[in-house]
Amino acid sequence: MKKITSAAVLGAGVMGSQIAAHLINAGLEVFLFDIVPEKLTDKEEKAGATLSDASVRNRFALGAIERLKKTRPSPLFRTLWANRLFPGNFEDDLERLGGADFIIEAVVESLPVKQALMGKIASHISDQAIVSTNTSGIPISKIGEGMSDALKKRFLGTHFFNPPRYMRLLEIIPTRWTSPEVVAATRRFAEEDLGKGVVIARDTPNFIANRIGIFAFLLTFRLMEKWGLSIEEVDALTGKLIGHPKTATYRTADMVGLDIIAHVADNVYQMAPDDPLREIFSLPETLRALLQKGWLGAKTGQGFYRKTKEGIEALDFKEMTYRPKAKVAFPVLDRLQAYEDPRRRIEILLEDTSPPARFVSDLLQGILLYVASQAPDISGSIMDIDQAMRWGFGWKQGPFELWDALGVTTLGEKIKDAGGQLPPLIQDVLSTTPARFYLSDGEKPAVFDPGTKTHLPVKHPEWFVHLSEEHAGVKKIKENAGATLWDVGDDVACLEFHTKMNAIGGDIMAMIDETIERVESEMRGLVVANHATHFSAGANLMLLLFEIEDEDWEEIDFAIKQFQDAFMKLKYAKVPVVAAPAGMALGGGCECCLASDRIVAHAETYMGLVEVGVGLIPAGGGCKEMLIRAFERIPEGFEGDSFPFVRKVFETIGMARVSTSAEEARKWGYMRREDAICMNRDAQIYQAKKAVLAMDTAGYRPPRPPEGLVALGDSGRALLELGIYYMKEGREISPHDAYIGQKLAWVLTGGDVLPGSMVTEQYLLDLEREVFLSLCGEAKTQDRIRYMLQKGKPLRN
Repeated sequence: MKKITSAAVLGAGVMGSQIAAHLINAGLEVFLFDIVPEKLTDKEEKAGATLSDASVRNRFALGAIERLKKTRPSPLFRTLWANRLFPGNFEDDLERLGGADFIIEAVVESLPVKQALMGKIASHISDQAIVSTNTSGIPISKIGEGMSDALKKRFLGTHFFNPPRYMRLLEIIPTRWTSPEVVAATRRFAEEDLGKGVVIARDTPNFIANRIGIFAFLLTFRLMEKWGLSIEEVDALTGKLIGHPKTATYRTADMVGLDIIAHVADNVYQMAPDDPLREIFSLPETLRALLQKGWLGAKTGQGFYRKTKEGIEALDFKEMTYRPKAKVAFPVLDRLQAYEDPRRRIEILLEDTSPPARFVSDLLQGILLYVASQAPDISGSIMDIDQAMRWGFGWKQGPFELWDALGVTTLGEKIKDAGGQLPPLIQDVLSTTPARFYLSDGEKPAVFDPGTKTHLPVKHPEWFVHLSEEHAGVKKIKENAGATLWDVGDDVACLEFHTKMNAIGGDIMAMIDETIERVESEMRGLVVANHATHFSAGANLMLLLFEIEDEDWEEIDFAIKQFQDAFMKLKYAKVPVVAAPAGMALGGGCECCLASDRIVAHAETYMGLVEVGVGLIPAGGGCKEMLIRAFERIPEGFEGDSFPFVRKVFETIGMARVSTSAEEARKWGYMRREDAICMNRDAQIYQAKKAVLAMDTAGYRPPRPPEGLVALGDSGRALLELGIYYMKEGREISPHDAYIGQKLAWVLTGGDVLPGSMVTEQYLLDLEREVFLSLCGEAKTQDRIRYMLQKGKPLRN
C-alpha cells in the first residue's frame, strides 16, 4: 500500500475537525470539507458577502479552523498549525479528493446522509485511497452497501475516541469486503503516524469499548438502586478503588454527557435484539427525566453533579433536587486504604458481606460475565478487548486480565456456587492448563484464542519494546529501590526510573553513577526511559523539606552537587545517551533530558523547569544548559547584542513555562532541532535505541565543553531587573516572585563578573547551587514547598 502522506476529512464538526487537527499533528497535508450554507448570516450580509463567495461557501470548514485555535486543551501540538488545514466544501472542491491517500467521513450520524455522501465522492477519489467512516454505532457494512466492489475492498470503519489527540484508542472495523492489506496499512498508519493504540473490532453495535463501557454504566445505575446507594457512594466505590479512573462513574458520565450515553445505549438496544442482557440498555426512567430537564452534565452546567458558589452538589434521585455533596464513610473503605494494588482490594471486596462490598461484587461479576458472553461476537481477540477498555476507558486492567487476577477457576466456582452460569468462553478456558487467559513463560507470553481454543503466542511489531524480562531481547542488569538498568539488545542499555512520580533522589543518583561506569566499558550507548505515566516530576521535594527543617545545609549542598555531577556524567559519557521522556518531564526530569546527547520525546511530553513555582531555581544544570542552548542559536559571526537570547531563557525559566507538547518544547528551547518526536509511546524506546546506534555507528565522540559562554554581567542584569520591577509594580508578580527573579537573573548573567567575561560550565553550576541554597533558607520558599506537597500545585503569593 502507498504511504499515507495526505488526507481529507469529510465533516467539519467537533469530531471531524479534531481528527483533521491530529492528522496535521502527524505531518500530513489535510483537507477539511463540509456542506455549502444555504443562506447568509447577519454578519455576512452586513459585510456585503454573497452566497457565491468562497468565504461563505467554505464557512463551516473555516469556522472549524478558527475554533481549533481557541479549543482547550488544544487539539493541535502547536496552535498556529490550524492554518495548515485546507478548507473546502462538498460542491466546489471534490476534485481535491483525488490527491488524498486517506479519506475519513465524519458527518452527522445518519445512515442516509453517510450513504449519499459516499456515493457523491466515489468518482473523485484515487483508486488507491483508503476510505473510512468515523461512526460510533451505525453498521459499517450498511454504509458501504452501495459502493463498487473495488471501493468496498478499501473501505472500513475507524472509530476515534474523543478528543482524538489525547485518547489513545482507535477501533478499526473491517467489513466482510475489506481487504487484509487495507486493514494492515490502516493499522500501521494509525499506530506509527498517529500514535494510536489500535484494536480490531467486529461490525457489531457500538463495537468494543462503548458496548462494554455503557453496559457497565447502566448496570452500575441499576445496582445503585438495588443496594440503596447515593451518587457519591457509588463514585467512591467505582473509581481508583477498583482500578478505574478517579472520575469513577457519575463524574465520568457528566464529562461525557448524558445525551451521548443515551444515544449509545439506545443504539445497542435497537441494533442488538439477540443480546441476552438487552434490557440493561433500556434507559431507566430516572435517566430519561434528566434528559428531559436538559441536565446533561458538564456541557449544561449540571448533571449528576453541579458546581455552585458554595461548592459541589450531588443529585438526589428520589427528590430530583441537588444537595451538598456528602462525604462517604464505609468501614470497608478504611480497611482497603492499606492496599495499593486494586486486585487485592477487589479480592477483599468479593469476600466482604457489607452492602457496599456486595454492590462492587455484583457489579464486577456482572461486567466480567457479560464481556465473556459477548467477546466472540464483538472481537476475535481477548487482548484487543482488554486494550480497548484500558485505552478507551482508563481501566487499569481489562476484563480478561481481571479474570486472571482473581483466578478464572476461583471466580468461576464462586459464580456457580451462587447459582450463576458460566459462558462458553469461560468453560473453554477452564478446560486448559493452567486455566488462564494469559500465560507468561519466560520470553514467550501467550494469550487464549477463542477461535482455536488454545493459547497462541502474543505478537508485537518490531518497534514494541517493554522493559520486562518477559519481553524477548530484554534482560535486567542491575536494580535498586529507585531505578533499574536493562539490556535492551544490540549492546544498548536502558535506565528506568521507578519511584513515585519518578521523583529523583539518592537511589536514582547512585544508579546513574553505576550505569555510566558500566555502559562506558561494556555497551554501545544508553537510553533513559520508563513506562510510567510521567518521565519524572523532578527532585524529591519531601526529602528536601526534611533537610531544610533540620537546617542541614551541608547535606542539601551535597545533594545538589550530587545532582549536578550525575547529569554532567550523562552529558560527557564516552557513549551516546538518549533521553526518551513522556508525560511530565519537570525540574530535575527536564534537566536529565537537557544533559543527554539527544532527546526522543513522546509527542505528549510536557517539559519545563518549574522550580520557581516553589520559590527555587533550577540547580541540576538547568540554567546552565538553557544558556548553552541560547548561545547555540546565535548565528556564527553575529556581532550584535546577545541579551535577547538570554532574556528568552530568563522568561522561560522565570515564568516556569511548561510545554503542552513535545513540539512546543522546541519552541521554549528545551529540545533542539535535531531531537526527535515519537508519536507512539510503545515505539519510543525502540526509536531512542536506533538513535543511540546511529550515533555509535557514526563514530560518536563526547561533546566538548562549550566555548563562547559570555556573561552579560551587571549591565545585562540591570535590564532583566528593570523588567522584574515593572511586573511587580503592575502586580503581575508578588514581591517574593520578584526576589526569586532577581536571584535567577544573577545566575543567568554570570554573577559578580564584568560584562563580556567568559565563564565555564562549572562556574555556572556553582552559581546555581549557591543561589538554590540561599533560597532554601527563605521562609516563603519553605511555605511554597509545603503547599506544593499538600495541594500538588504551586502557591501564588
